[in-house]
Amino acid sequence: MKTRTRAQAKLISAQLLSGAGIASGYAVGGLLAEEITGKTSMAGIAQMSVILGAGLIAYPLAVLAGKTGRRTALTLGFGIGALGATVVLLGVAFQFLPLFMLGMMLCRSATASGLQARYAAVDLVDPANAGRAMSLVVWATTVGSVLGPSFTAPGAHLGAALGMNELAGPYLISMTAFGLATLVASTLTKKIEPGASEAVPESTEHSDPTDQPPTMKLGPALRFALARPVPLFAMVTIIAGQMMMTNVMVMTPVHMDHQEFSLGAIGIVVSVHIAGMYALSPVFGWMADRWGPGTVIAGGVLVFATAITLGVIDATAEVSSMILLSTALIFLGIGWSMFLIGGSALLTASVPRHAKVTLQGASDAAMNLGGALMAAMAGPVLEAGGFLWINMMATVVLLITLSFSIRAVPFMRWPGRHRAPSAAEDDASETSHAH
Repeated sequence: MKTRTRAQAKLISAQLLSGAGIASGYAVGGLLAEEITGKTSMAGIAQMSVILGAGLIAYPLAVLAGKTGRRTALTLGFGIGALGATVVLLGVAFQFLPLFMLGMMLCRSATASGLQARYAAVDLVDPANAGRAMSLVVWATTVGSVLGPSFTAPGAHLGAALGMNELAGPYLISMTAFGLATLVASTLTKKIEPGASEAVPESTEHSDPTDQPPTMKLGPALRFALARPVPLFAMVTIIAGQMMMTNVMVMTPVHMDHQEFSLGAIGIVVSVHIAGMYALSPVFGWMADRWGPGTVIAGGVLVFATAITLGVIDATAEVSSMILLSTALIFLGIGWSMFLIGGSALLTASVPRHAKVTLQGASDAAMNLGGALMAAMAGPVLEAGGFLWINMMATVVLLITLSFSIRAVPFMRWPGRHRAPSAAEDDASETSHAH
């Protein structure tokens, strides 16, 4: 028990450090791209490259975790993030955009590791507590995201003192934070086996690998999920939540700027949105364990619908409302949290052990790539139809999610706590069951 508690504390600490590193550099990434190229349009491209980086690295890290354990994958992922911050600094120093963009993409490896850390937390606990274990790691991002922006100004001063570009200074903080996260991840004393629902005992850490089925390859794992409504719905939920959140979030500051809100007001709305994304995650983890992930997802549907409705009201009003937009963005963040926690818990509970790590990595990769796609589309959509069309895009994604739920709901056991299906049950059954 003490070993598990220490491992969970290390995962939370690594996620906190990673969140601080990401938030420290996030605010200045677009500004640096604009400064290097002299083109405002490159600011958005730089941010899109960040999201793409997380999507491209998520699955390879999951494959590595399946072969060598979570410890190695997390350490490498955070380490690549530290390398990325270094490359960003070099790109700025040489004013070379391709090098800068490569560094931005590599930095997001830390995000992919942070997402994998939530599944590593699940591997340490009994399945009945999976939601709470996962949500605590997600919640740690709140602290990092709050602390991160506060390092931006000190980082700029540090960069100036070292004779660097002031805007590049915050990436010194990011590099340090990612480096510390790498160190913390490397000190996990046990090899955490993906899908084991517990840390592997020392005596069996190097046991014969033939004792367990081999980890599924991507193709068979995806066919497994596509043939079963519950795992498929879980993956769609994770992806859709990210797409809706990214679509509305990236264009809200632009919409507010068009409505002549101050930068201070825009900052407040972004802050309350981030609080909505992470602050209540432990509550949703508890709900997933107590009443089932399906209940959390159903609540997320209602919350997302509320956020979209408020966005439509603001978009069709003669004058935008600070209160209305703030409330909409809070609900948007909460809906994302409910979809992430509920969908991740449902996926973990509805697939056999040897398919977990592959599908977890695939869903995280698709989640970030879907977010990047929505970010790329959001600008032209906002220009063509305004903030109303942005919310209509989110509505379409929500309706698609609901269409997948129609097949999945009959096979889900809720409300009430139920044990997760065993791998044997999943292998023998054509339909998967969850909490």
